[in-house]
Amino acid sequence: MNRADRISGALQAAFSPQHLEVIDESEAHRGHAGYQDGGQSHFRVVIRARAFGDMSRVARHRAIHKALGSELVGEIHALALDVAG
Repeated sequence: MNRADRISGALQAAFSPQHLEVIDESEAHRGHAGYQDGGQSHFRVVIRARAFGDMSRVARHRAIHKALGSELVGEIHALALDVAG
C-alpha cells in the first residue's frame, strides 16, 4: 500500500470525513530537499469532518498527526493541511 492510501485510510478511520483528498505533490518538489524518487514525499490533505468543528487550528493539526502515527509522519517530508469542521 502506498503512502497516499495509508494516509487516506488512517484519516477515514479516525474522522469519518464528509470530504477527503490526499494529493501527492512530490513532483512539484523534484530537486528540492526531501524529494524521493518515485514521489510519496510531499502531500496536501484537504479534509472536512464534523470532528474538527470545535477544535483550534493547532488542535486539528495535532489530531491529524496523531491519527497518522509517528511512523507514517516520519516517512513524509512535507504535509500541507487544509482542515475544517
